[in-house]
Amino acid sequence: MARSLPPLNALRAFEAAGRHQSFSRAAEELGVSHSAISRHVRGLEQRLGVHLFRDAARGVVLTAEGGHYLRRVSPALDVIGDATEGLADKPAGRVVVNSEPVFAAKIVVPRMAQFQRDFPEIELRLVGSNELADLDRFEADLAVRYAKSGHLDSPSDLLSDAPIYPFAAPGYLTDDTLRPEDLTRVPLLRDRGPNIWVDWAAHAGFDVAVPDPPWRMRAALALEMAVHGAGVYLGASDGTHLDETAGRLVRVSDVGFQQGSFHLLTSGLAGRRKAVRSVRTWLLDQTRSLRSG
Repeated sequence: MARSLPPLNALRAFEAAGRHQSFSRAAEELGVSHSAISRHVRGLEQRLGVHLFRDAARGVVLTAEGGHYLRRVSPALDVIGDATEGLADKPAGRVVVNSEPVFAAKIVVPRMAQFQRDFPEIELRLVGSNELADLDRFEADLAVRYAKSGHLDSPSDLLSDAPIYPFAAPGYLTDDTLRPEDLTRVPLLRDRGPNIWVDWAAHAGFDVAVPDPPWRMRAALALEMAVHGAGVYLGASDGTHLDETAGRLVRVSDVGFQQGSFHLLTSGLAGRRKAVRSVRTWLLDQTRSLRSG
């Protein structure tokens, strides 16, 4: 007996739109236009004789029938995807990694060319953003998160717990050495929380009242300011490694301390894909030297 199956493209469009609660995000994920998603969904609704979505202030919302259908369709598409991927000799497909900007720019981007050579069948999309992607809604397959306490509530892999040091452009400080009086006369730039310079001064044994920096800029901008000789940057040595190696930054004190760490979260369903597992393993291999353990 022939199965009563709607077109696969219509199912993919509906499933993506249902996960994201958005036709626009579904279109971005599948690499098609917003109108294509809308056309597939409306055609599917006509075929099934039910309304799958209703309009909302932002995007769309699943109806009761749509929610029930999504819960049945998503696992079925996962099974088809797993079966198809299992036949492939090499991992393939698109993998989206959401990351804090400095980690993305200084650690992942310099290694992207080698990744492309090693995994030509995988399209790695790196999104550098301070906005946290929702893995449950498939906004990303993998996400790099910073945890000040050293751990996250969700299961994750440790990427880096590199210690924090002060850095400056060569020649910015006398003898490239940070002295107590420098903390009151030069711009203090920082990677993380507002008390990080106070914490560092305490570790260094500096008996000086550290002024609060006048504004809190993004870590990526603070690091670039230090590179161009506009202040002293206090941040994790994982993000400064390339600039140190290139001679753009020097460590101006041997006093450092560990605070927080970067972790890698994997989307539950996405983690079943061979391509996602390959990217996860690659990221862990590339950051091995950044972990103390």
